[in-house]
Amino acid sequence: MTRIVRWSVALAALAAGLGFSGSARADVSSWVYAGFGPAWLDGNERDRYTLQLETGLGTPPGSVVFGGLFRVQPIFGEGTDLALLFRGATRGFVQGGFGFAIDAGGYERFWGQKSAGGLGSLVLGAPWGVTLSASAGMGTHDTRFATLTLGLDFARLTVYRTNGTNWFPNPHATDEQGRGPR
Repeated sequence: MTRIVRWSVALAALAAGLGFSGSARADVSSWVYAGFGPAWLDGNERDRYTLQLETGLGTPPGSVVFGGLFRVQPIFGEGTDLALLFRGATRGFVQGGFGFAIDAGGYERFWGQKSAGGLGSLVLGAPWGVTLSASAGMGTHDTRFATLTLGLDFARLTVYRTNGTNWFPNPHATDEQGRGPR
């Protein structure tokens, strides 16, 4: 088979699969967070601050939600860390109310004395997407760091919010079984 015929067959199969897909009634969980706060770097005597940016997807809202998260975390005056994390969260956290999440995974540092290692976070959620995230990590070359950020999770504030709907309706909210919109 020629290259053109193979591409044509592949595109036709893709189009057929997309054209005959049924609609799903379940909704995934997602996170889109931006927060700012202090950063402590082992061996650095100066005050440092960080901007924590995260995005991720998880299972449909249930009593416990599991998912994955990508984090970009610039530390002003130093450089940017990248992380890929696993998240476990409560339903209250996912649906924009009170709750918490625990993140764990790996990070990579491409600046200064380059480092790779583990990272963990305890994330506390309040209504309207207000989020407090405390993180710490250890890596190669005896690298240790900690950050504390306060910010907003825009997905928890808008799409997934189930709090305050009596005076600020949310037509996209999911129910307790993860079905949405209601």
